[in-house]
Amino acid sequence: MSKIDLKTYFDNVGHGEYQRENFDSFLKKVGFSYNVPSIHIAGSNGKGSTANYLANIYRAQGYKVGLFTSPYLEVVNEMININGQNITDNEMVSILEEFAKTIDKYSLSPFEIQTFIAFTYFARNKCDLAIIECGMGGEIDATNIFTPIASVITSISLEHTAFLGRSICEIAYQKAGIIKHGVPVITGILDDEAINTIVEVSRENECQLSVSVEPAKVVYENKGFSFAYGTLFNLRINSAATYSLKDACIALEVVNKLNESFPVSEESIRAGLANTYMPVRMEILKDSPLLVVDGSHNPEGVLNLTKSLQNVVGNRAIHVLFACFRDKNIERMIAYLGEYSKDIILTTFPHERARTEEDYFLYLDDYSFKENALETLNELLTNYPDDAILVTGSLAFAAYIKQNLK
Repeated sequence: MSKIDLKTYFDNVGHGEYQRENFDSFLKKVGFSYNVPSIHIAGSNGKGSTANYLANIYRAQGYKVGLFTSPYLEVVNEMININGQNITDNEMVSILEEFAKTIDKYSLSPFEIQTFIAFTYFARNKCDLAIIECGMGGEIDATNIFTPIASVITSISLEHTAFLGRSICEIAYQKAGIIKHGVPVITGILDDEAINTIVEVSRENECQLSVSVEPAKVVYENKGFSFAYGTLFNLRINSAATYSLKDACIALEVVNKLNESFPVSEESIRAGLANTYMPVRMEILKDSPLLVVDGSHNPEGVLNLTKSLQNVVGNRAIHVLFACFRDKNIERMIAYLGEYSKDIILTTFPHERARTEEDYFLYLDDYSFKENALETLNELLTNYPDDAILVTGSLAFAAYIKQNLK
């Protein structure tokens, strides 16, 4: 199977429902077990960045570190890596072929299959440690099939309400489903309703709860931030996104909590943070005109994005090219962006979940719609050489733009 075959396979295999019955039956049938010490990360935003900061810190210390994140931007192999090296096509296909009949029998979803491949791959390669990012929610997420050494909840906002609940409290309870008895819990800074839910679930499970704090002495320079956290000063992340600071602080809180079982030097912490690169998170693709792509895909993410704009854009006028999935709260996302730019162009891109012109019908009196995102972007770059162009609304859309600029 080639890379194209793998993509085709995952595009067409199994079911697309949010349930665990099939997967649980499959795991029982194959006698699934997993003994790699692993950190489990849930949250509305910041999961991927926090996971990558942790993986790179532990990798810098010399541990053999598995990392499972989603979604992928270009190839499915990106989701599964050990020490920064993606799983190969042959390695993925080997596991698929070994369990193919049972996978077909239980009609597993693509994410369930990817999760199983990741756990199997990390165990067979005897990783010292693995970082596991939830796909959605927590309680019935496909990744919630093991007891972690730490449960991490980065942020909680109204998202995936059809599956996770229609209030912050309900969504927080779903995310808290990754909490296990006696396992330490680390969170980002959450609002009262969310943290109260996490406190309650942690207490019921007799877990110690730690909450990260805001970074200190923050300075933006050279497309990144220097900052202090706790007793560590002049730390550096090479990201222009203010929200990445919060993710780095959560990772530092986790490292501190696990220091007895997985000790890490200050040198490794500094190297791990500085060497973390997150594509399409406030990523600057061109300097003149300034072109920024950001994968923020829900209201909280877009709000956090806007807090980074002034550092990156300065006094330039901002032109926004926006596309998102049908299930996203477009009204609030556009409202946040509208505070910084009156020039917002709605568009679409090749993805089965992407909004099309008819999906934007409530907003077409106020904003223009252009069918071809790439042509529209080229027009913006040509017409506004001294301004800033911001591409956002979806990780998949940001990745699509980046790939087609190459």
